[in-house]
Amino acid sequence: MSSDTAFITPGRRLGIAQEYEAGSGTYVRNGTIYSSILGTKKISEKSEGAEKPTVSVEKADSKFAIPVIGSEVLARVVRINPRAASVAIMMVGSTPCQEDFQGIIRVQDIRATEKDLVQMINSFHPGDIVRAEVISLGDQRSYYLATTKNEHGVVFAQSADANAMVPVSWEEMQDPKTGAIEKRKCAKTF
Repeated sequence: MSSDTAFITPGRRLGIAQEYEAGSGTYVRNGTIYSSILGTKKISEKSEGAEKPTVSVEKADSKFAIPVIGSEVLARVVRINPRAASVAIMMVGSTPCQEDFQGIIRVQDIRATEKDLVQMINSFHPGDIVRAEVISLGDQRSYYLATTKNEHGVVFAQSADANAMVPVSWEEMQDPKTGAIEKRKCAKTF
């Protein structure tokens, strides 16, 4: 098995399907093989029954955090509008990101039930720290996130008086100093 030790990023062209078989960590589009993950390029010789060598990408052992579908993330709400909240993904699992990734939490992805009653202003505010799940790689700019599970939602928020708030129910947080209550989609505490 020969290998090429070049470091490969997702979307990088690896070869053409006429010369290679597409292996793990790759995909074929219009006859060209591309990398689908971050890692190193591997080219294996022709195996028995195979007509061509196989090109694949093996995951890197580095500490880079890249969101994938199904991963749990921590994100900071940057801005909201009636249809969606824009967030900056800061952590994937327990690994911090080298730089923030952009994400979107759409209003229909906030709660699993009564989706038509959800209002963005009653769920998130700019500056909130949210635990969410990646549900789609989204468009070229943003990952799509969801907070439909009980353990997902706001984990940290500040009140208008800049005090840290504590959850008092699944949809309310309270400022312990002033007693003011604000609506949020709270994460279930462990």
